[in-house]
Amino acid sequence: MRVTVLGPLRAWRDGEELELGPPKRKALLALLLTQVDQPVPTSEIVEFLWGESAPDSAVNVVHRHVGTLRKALGPILVRASGGYRLHLDSGQLDLLRFRALRADAGESRRAGDDIAGLRQLLAALGLWRGPVADGLSASMRAHPLFARVEREYPDAVKEAVDTAVAAGDVHLERVLMPLRQAAQAHPLDEALQARLVTVLARTGHVLEARRSYEEVSGRLNQELGLEPGPELAEAGERLRTCSTGPATGTPAVPTGLTPTAAPAASDGIIRTRPAQLPPDLGVFSGRHAEMALARSLLPADGLPGRPVVISAIGGMAGVGKTTLAVHWAHEVAPRYPDGQLYADLRGFDPGGAAPGPAQILRTFLDALGVASEHIPPSVDAQASLYRSLLVGRRVLIVLDNAKETEQVRPLLPGAGDCLAIVTSRNLLSGLVAEGAHPIALDVLDDVASQALLTRRLGAERLAAQPDAVKDIIHSCAGLPLALAIVSARMSMNPHGDLGVLASELTEEDDRLAMLSAGDPSTDLETVFSWSYQALSPLAALLFRRLALHPGPEVSLEAASSLLGLPRDEARPALSELTRAHLLTERFAGRFLCHDLLRAYAGDLLQIHESQQEQVLALRRLLDHLLHSAHHAGTVLAPQGERLTLPAPVDGAVVAEFRNREQAADWLETERAVILAAVAHEPARTHTASRRWQLAATVELHLDRLGRWQEQLALQSAALDAAERSGDPSGRAHAHRALGFVHGRLGDAEAATQHLTAALDLFRAAADPAGEARTRRYLAFQANKGGRHEDALVHYGLARSLYAEADVSGRIGQAQVHNEVGWTHILRGDHALALVECQRAIDLHRELGNPNGEAAAWDSLGYAHHHLAAHERAVDCYRHALTLYRGLHDAYLEADTLVHIGDSQEAAGERTEAGVSWRQALRILEHLGHPDAQAVRQRLVH
Repeated sequence: MRVTVLGPLRAWRDGEELELGPPKRKALLALLLTQVDQPVPTSEIVEFLWGESAPDSAVNVVHRHVGTLRKALGPILVRASGGYRLHLDSGQLDLLRFRALRADAGESRRAGDDIAGLRQLLAALGLWRGPVADGLSASMRAHPLFARVEREYPDAVKEAVDTAVAAGDVHLERVLMPLRQAAQAHPLDEALQARLVTVLARTGHVLEARRSYEEVSGRLNQELGLEPGPELAEAGERLRTCSTGPATGTPAVPTGLTPTAAPAASDGIIRTRPAQLPPDLGVFSGRHAEMALARSLLPADGLPGRPVVISAIGGMAGVGKTTLAVHWAHEVAPRYPDGQLYADLRGFDPGGAAPGPAQILRTFLDALGVASEHIPPSVDAQASLYRSLLVGRRVLIVLDNAKETEQVRPLLPGAGDCLAIVTSRNLLSGLVAEGAHPIALDVLDDVASQALLTRRLGAERLAAQPDAVKDIIHSCAGLPLALAIVSARMSMNPHGDLGVLASELTEEDDRLAMLSAGDPSTDLETVFSWSYQALSPLAALLFRRLALHPGPEVSLEAASSLLGLPRDEARPALSELTRAHLLTERFAGRFLCHDLLRAYAGDLLQIHESQQEQVLALRRLLDHLLHSAHHAGTVLAPQGERLTLPAPVDGAVVAEFRNREQAADWLETERAVILAAVAHEPARTHTASRRWQLAATVELHLDRLGRWQEQLALQSAALDAAERSGDPSGRAHAHRALGFVHGRLGDAEAATQHLTAALDLFRAAADPAGEARTRRYLAFQANKGGRHEDALVHYGLARSLYAEADVSGRIGQAQVHNEVGWTHILRGDHALALVECQRAIDLHRELGNPNGEAAAWDSLGYAHHHLAAHERAVDCYRHALTLYRGLHDAYLEADTLVHIGDSQEAAGERTEAGVSWRQALRILEHLGHPDAQAVRQRLVH
């Protein structure tokens, strides 16, 4: 195992580089690496990843990321003290190797071996390949932990300089490069800047030393109002006595050219200062993190011989790439006094008329003062002349709207202090692989969207109709182009009613038409079409059919089902849509489509595909979800009651699970998609049976997680689907599930109404197993209301009904034994409870049903607990705990741990009880389960 964090975050295992996943997973790993071999609490991880805006599911997301990282990294990632710990040594992690080498250097210096110490320090500094965890967002990298690690680099540089001075001036050149880099990154560190001035002067770079001293002195005065401190002032005083020495700063000449071959005015070239930037947007707002990242990429002024810095700004259509690029370019233009070049490469022009490199190069050469008769005919010769002209000059080049790396490469400067800014809807991975720094733009959040509208329309106008403003922001879905079009329309009508516009925008069918500005360059649908028309036929087909997906995220299996193709054939289409920024891969294998893009896809779908094709694709998608959920339920509870489903339609891809953990992960990952699918408007007419079947299939999963409000919404949509299709079986299942969840939520009247309706429907359908389970739900409701005798009547009827049922009837009878035992506990008849629970254990064991056996052991323990046989109770609970852990049933594992803690406390073992409760609390917090609050109260009291 080898991991690097001093620069880009990367990891290798058995010689193979690992895919570390989406940004938040990388950020989590980086946080653990900065605190290697120390426990990092889950609460700290959540705070780091989300700050004050952490969602309710944050802990769940953290645990999923940790699970994925653990699979990739192996046993080095472990649980520890309410969080996680990474175990690595200095041979595995560059940060630890850096610290070890620093420590070794200290030992060498104390032993009087400065040369060995310098060698060790330079080796340590050589491990740094950029800022700590380079690639994370600027806001995350601003965390104090990263800043603390970042400070270790300049501190080590100072030690290296001091060691080189002690070893003799002959060694000073060896520290000059890391010293320059550190000074550039820490411009107000006087001790560092003093060493830079001293080393530059002592290595013959006197002019550069004086320039550096003047710059840092001026910076201290302007930014802090301070004069140089003693160490820097002393370096400046020594500098005054130095001779200038050999001339420095002569521009380098490209390989293959002699100095006399460099272009000159006599060769038909008149040196000019081009100024081609488009106007900056006067109402530019937001993008603070992206601008901070862009600024961090720039070299410090005045230092010669630095390599070219190329920043590729990527993002979907209308997200503001050009606006950001031009704004940044205007901001930094004074740093490039030799001019600014700009070209629109029109990579996604709908007419396909993108200019070739030769056309752009001729434009640039003309702007740089090359007479037309002196421009070479071949592209290679033009590119060579172009790069030669940029040698020794500071020129800013903006290459806007590129389609691919090959379109950009001939236009990049080859040397000197130039900056190239490239924008594209595609990722330009080839450019990034060659050293470009990517800045990916996302849509704006609500705060930034409001700020954009405020800049354009004025705070007073927005304050007058705040609700309308919220609706407009929601309809524009954070897309700057959409917000700009809306604000442009309202600017033309300064007294117009924002509420009217908001109402028009909320009509989703007309939203794209409402966001039309009439100009093909800014019309939203036109802009989207440029990306769409560049797609391959398969990717275009998938993009259109994404309108059928309910969201929020699309998996590979779902995409395959929409296409009716195997995974391997669908994967390239997903990759193509991602490269074109028509999809965003938010997490590994989870793809997100922007709302406005989805609306555009819906328009295309209606134009290009028949109703029959759409219905078939939708059925494949729902069968993917339904049969995958059914398979997951079978893996988790093989003997459980479940629907009998018809075979999936051809082309539906069913997820495969190797173990219970994968099945549970799939259900949780797809939970939001399943909720949306059952309520999805396109599914209401043609796939009603699949909607209620999907809801019935995931009922138990949602109940175990305590997602009762979600369950209520899901089963209400299922009931609507069943009633629309006139399906009595669907109505029965939905009513039964609604009855149970209303009982969970404390609405006894609604629970009884729904369960009674379900009972009548199952009875009319001659479905004894369905009727029996409904009786059990009615018994649960009766027990909750303290009507234990009524509960026993319902259980008696359920037992008789199960005797009439098929093979699942014996499982049902065993469950009834356990639930009757629980009812006797509530009645206070613990002797009868012991008998019923033991019967349940024996029958479940005979049937090979570990889920039911575990539940019965838990009930038996509860009976012993109430008989004050606390040791026997704990023993029964531990039987249940072992089974639940083997089943990977996290909720019931936590529930059993709570019971163990209760019995331990009753036995006077308060310390042991606390341990059990804390274990339970960690699981419940991971699940986001409402039962966690009751466990917290146990730990407080």
